[in-house]
Order: sequence, then C-alpha cells, then structure tokens
Amino acid sequence: MSDRVLAYHLIITAYGFWIPNDPRGSWSDFVRAWELFHAGGKATKIEDHRSVAHDPHDRAKRLETKKHMVRKAVRFTGLQARAIANGFADYVCRSGCVVHACAIMPDHVHFVVERFRYPIERVARQLKAAATTSLFDGNLHPFQNEQYADRRAPSPWARGEWSVFLGTDRDTLRAIKYTNDNPTRDGMKAQHWKFCTPFRA
Repeated sequence: MSDRVLAYHLIITAYGFWIPNDPRGSWSDFVRAWELFHAGGKATKIEDHRSVAHDPHDRAKRLETKKHMVRKAVRFTGLQARAIANGFADYVCRSGCVVHACAIMPDHVHFVVERFRYPIERVARQLKAAATTSLFDGNLHPFQNEQYADRRAPSPWARGEWSVFLGTDRDTLRAIKYTNDNPTRDGMKAQHWKFCTPFRA
C-alpha cells in the first residue's frame, strides 16, 4: 500500500444491492445461487474499479434477474439504520478507527475512513460484523427468522466492499462532502453521527 494513502472512501452494500451477474459488470467471480445463474447467466466480473452504476445497460433485464435472488434484497428502515449506526459507533470506540464521514442509505453505506493499522478490507468486515450484532441485539436483523441449522442467520450485507484510496487533503475533503451530501441527494434528512471525527486538513 502506498504511503501516500491518507484515507479511504469505503462503500459497503446490503444484500441484493448489486447482483454478481449485473449487466453493467460486477467484481464477483461466480454466481452462487442457481436461480440467479439460471435467470441472468454467469458472473460479469470486471477489473475496472471506476463506478459503473450509471453505465448504459438493460435495466429491465437487471430488475427481472433480481427477482430470482434466494432472498429479497435488503432495504434498511430508519430503526435498522440507527441500530447499524450503534454498531459502527461501538466498533469505532473499541478499535480506535477514525471515521470522518458516514451515510447510512437504505441499501448501502458510505464512509470516509482514515488510514488505519488494519487493511481497509478488514475494517469493512469488522464494521459489517458490528452492525450485524447490533441488528440482532435489537431484534431488527432482516433475516433473523431465516437461521441456518447452526443458528446463524444469512448476512444482511453483500460480500466484499468497494474502496477508493484518498491520497491528498483535497481528495479526502471531496469524499467527505460526497458522503455527507448523499442522504439529501436522495431526499432523506442529513445525517450527523457522533462517531464521526471532523477532518483536519
């Protein structure tokens, strides 16, 4: 990892936000669910880490394919978002990880996270685990009634994460603004989470 990395723009997504055979491409190597494979074909893995969210594609086919997921796509309610925030706050307090911005959307979460002693992939996994524990504790886990034989529930999160290295103060400030503006761009109220630490350029 470059010494010039100051922070990361990290995005974690809820289950069903982006399917592995999305016609715009995905970062998945294969499709795990037969129903999804049968409906939409093999994984559409790409190596490009730019956002392809707005690329032209067959939207009707994508939406039709999503109907064949094993479970309904997760969309967090306001109560679930607050439980998720409590989980994030617990992780930040325990770990010392510094979060400069966070936006909890109905089907994904944006963060700006200061470079930490752990790789960003590990930070993402631990944030998801803390949020999931908080959802369970509040009886708000979207799949809490669909437990496996070992009493684990399916994760409400998609596998993996998406992260962009931020190497300058300007990059970091731009990512913070983008993250903080995300809720209001989608017609939601602005979010102010106590576990976020202001960025000092």
